[in-house]
Amino acid sequence: MQVTIPTNGPRCVQLAIPGGKDKVSWGQDVRSEEEAYLAKHTFKMNEYMEEHRKKHGRRLDHEERQRKRTARESHKSSAVSQKLYGIKAKLHHAKRHSEKVQLKKTLKAHDERNVKSKDDGAVAEGALPTYLLDRENQRDAKALSTSIKERRKDKAAKYSVPLPKVRGISEEEMFKVLKTGSKKSKSWKRMVNKATFVGEGFTRKPVKMERFIRPMAMRYKKANVTHPDLKATFQLQIIGVKKNPQSPLYTQLGVLTKGTVIEVNVAELGMVTTGGKVVWASTLFVDTMVIEVRLITQFPKEYAQITNNPENDGCINAVLCKCL
Repeated sequence: MQVTIPTNGPRCVQLAIPGGKDKVSWGQDVRSEEEAYLAKHTFKMNEYMEEHRKKHGRRLDHEERQRKRTARESHKSSAVSQKLYGIKAKLHHAKRHSEKVQLKKTLKAHDERNVKSKDDGAVAEGALPTYLLDRENQRDAKALSTSIKERRKDKAAKYSVPLPKVRGISEEEMFKVLKTGSKKSKSWKRMVNKATFVGEGFTRKPVKMERFIRPMAMRYKKANVTHPDLKATFQLQIIGVKKNPQSPLYTQLGVLTKGTVIEVNVAELGMVTTGGKVVWASTLFVDTMVIEVRLITQFPKEYAQITNNPENDGCINAVLCKCL
């Protein structure tokens, strides 16, 4: 097949197509089966991938590969942003900042769209009946996102702690490196320099398997807990360490530092109900002169936050956390 297109003059084509006319004279406009043949058997450049996909389909693991590629994008962008410096870093961070702002705007618009809101624009013409005066016009929409958000807030901020911010503690201050081995060349063991809590049935690991050593002299079992509403202090038994803000490792080791939330046994407070029964309560709701108690069947405990430095004072002072 031969196709010749002149650079000037009228739209003319000279070609030879198998099974068709041998030649088309110069100056004749081609609008016949020859153009249909060319359109059928030729395609544009850079469309070979789409053509192959139409004929043979995609890989069987195409969706999985796309999911993994999307998951790797955040790691790649993080690595790039950490290596950049100079003007390229400024441009990159400005671009990322604009993307984050746009994302927050989109999420905010999505939340506003899914929340019931008062419709001030819809005003009824004429006088309203008496039974409709107290009603508010609402734009009904899904309130699912708002309910989920409120539930997360309630779960995350269940207790208001007395010390919302604490000073960070470095690893050098927290641990002391112990040299082991016959020539004291190994340094994989650590001794905790802060106060700790261990359970009743705690048993130390063998010497060659124990990495973190918690000294007996720095272990505590009781704490001086102050009730913020009763204005009284009680010495209560420690049940466990709920959260150490410094690190999850310190929570696991039971390290007691300033700001740590601990579980204490409130059964020794000796509170009774109006019927004269002993209260085994987990949470106290204090409202003016009435104390409402939630009865439970589990071990009585309450959360308290440490307000002092136990390693310096030789005791643990804590304040009960109020339930919101």
